[in-house]
Amino acid sequence: MKRYVTFLLLVLFMVGGPSVQSADEGEKDILYWVAPMDPNYRRDEPGKSPMGMDLIPVYADANEGGSDVSISPVVVQNLGVRTEAVRAGTLSRLIDTVGYIDHDESKVSHIHLRVSGWIEKLSVRSAGERVKKGQRLFNLYSPDLVNVQEEFLRALSSGNKGLIEASRDRLNALGISRGEISQLEKKRKVRQNIAIYAPQDGVVSELPVREGMYAKPAMNVMTLADLSSVWLIAEVFERQAGWVHVGDKAEVTLPYLPGKVWRGEVGYIYPSLDPKTRTLLVRLRFDNPGESLKPNMYARVKLYASPRENVISIPMEALIRTGDKDRVIVEVGAGKFDAREVVAGIESGERIEILEGLQTDEKVVVSGQFLIDSEASLKASFTRMTDVGVSDEKAPEASETPVKAKGHGLVLAINVEQKEIELRHAPIPELGWPEMEMMFPVDADMRDLQVGEEISFDLEKRGRAYAIVTIRPGKQEQQP
Repeated sequence: MKRYVTFLLLVLFMVGGPSVQSADEGEKDILYWVAPMDPNYRRDEPGKSPMGMDLIPVYADANEGGSDVSISPVVVQNLGVRTEAVRAGTLSRLIDTVGYIDHDESKVSHIHLRVSGWIEKLSVRSAGERVKKGQRLFNLYSPDLVNVQEEFLRALSSGNKGLIEASRDRLNALGISRGEISQLEKKRKVRQNIAIYAPQDGVVSELPVREGMYAKPAMNVMTLADLSSVWLIAEVFERQAGWVHVGDKAEVTLPYLPGKVWRGEVGYIYPSLDPKTRTLLVRLRFDNPGESLKPNMYARVKLYASPRENVISIPMEALIRTGDKDRVIVEVGAGKFDAREVVAGIESGERIEILEGLQTDEKVVVSGQFLIDSEASLKASFTRMTDVGVSDEKAPEASETPVKAKGHGLVLAINVEQKEIELRHAPIPELGWPEMEMMFPVDADMRDLQVGEEISFDLEKRGRAYAIVTIRPGKQEQQP
C-alpha cells in the first residue's frame, strides 16, 4: 500500500506538467544522482533506479544547505496550495468541555415555618407555577400562633409599653408579617389562620406539601427560584485545572438553540474536585431574559484559559509534526517555498503558538504542504517541479495524461472487502510506468480471481488514481 501511495504522489506531480532542464541548470555542478522515488538511493553517475526509472541529478547551488522548492504555477494550481499569514495577537489555552444550567442560588428562597401547624387554602397547586413577591401562598393554622396573639391583646389591654413591644417582637419572630400585626392591633381580634406571603418573584421549583398537611419548622414547605439569571456549571479535567482562572472568557452553546452563542467569564472556581468524575467545577453566571436558559439543560462550553498577549500563531493544519521536530512550509516568493523547522507552543482550538522560526510578515502553506515538504526533503526532484525553459508549445497540460491503458501482471494478493488487488505488473508504456508491485482499486468482477493467476487488465483514470475496470485471464500482447 505504501508503494501505491508513493507512486500516486509521483503521478500527481507529473500531472502538473513534466519539467525540462534549462541551459543554465545544465551548467551547474552536479553533486550526485538520486532515484526519484527513493532519496536514499544515490550514485555518482547517471543510470537507472531499482524500479527502472532514470536517476535525477542534484545540483550545487546557493540553496544547497536549505530546502527551497520551486513549483510551476500549473502544479501549484493542481495541488490546491493555499497560504495564510502568520498572525500575532492574544492566544489562550482552549478547554473544550461540557456543563449544565443550574439555578442562581443567590436568587433561591426556601419557605420554612417557625411554628408547627396545618396548611390551609394553598394557592399554589404544583411545582412550576409562577408567583409574585407579596403574593399569598397559603394560610397556616397553629395553636402556638393563636396563643401568641392572645398574649399580644392582653398586653395591649394592660397599656404596658414594654410588654406590648415584647409581644409584638415575638409575633414578628414567629413569622407573622407586620401587616398582620397591624390588623390584629387595630381590630383586637385573634385570627385563627395566618397568611404566609412570597418573599420574592420566581417559579415554584419544589412543593412537597399539599392542602391540609401538618408541617413542622424543619420541613421545607416550598422553594422559589428566580430565573432572571442562571448559573452554568462547567467541568474541567484535573490535568487542565491549573489553566483556569477567575475572569477567563468563555463561550457557551446549547443543542436546542443551534447557532446562538452566550459569552461570559469564569466567576468562581470551586475549591475541590468532584470525587466521582475527578473534574474541577467552574461556575459562570448569565443573565436570562425570556428564560431561554432552563435549569438542567446540557451545554457545550469553550473556556479560553490563561490568555497570552502578542503571541505568534498559525493554523493547526499548517504544522507538520514528525517524531522529534516540527516544520512548516513558508512561501518565500512566487512559486517558491521553504521547509522550515519551528518550535511549537500551546494549542488553542484551530491555532497553535509558534515560539521560534516564524515572523509576522510571513505566510505559511495550509493546504498541500505535505507534498511540498516531501519534495523539499528529496531536493533531487526540483527540476521536475519547475517549467523553466519549457515553451508553451512543448509543455503538455494535465488533461493530456492518458485516461485509459492496458497491462498484464501476476496477482499477489486479493482484498475482496476493500475491492483491491496487489499486482506485479509488467511495464505499461502508455503511462510510462516501469515494472513494479502495487495495489490497484478494482471496479470489475473479482469472484473467479485467484492469487498467483496471471491476468490482463484495462486501467481507467478515476480522479488522480487508476482503477482496474476489466480483468481477463492470461497474458495478452501489448499494443505499442
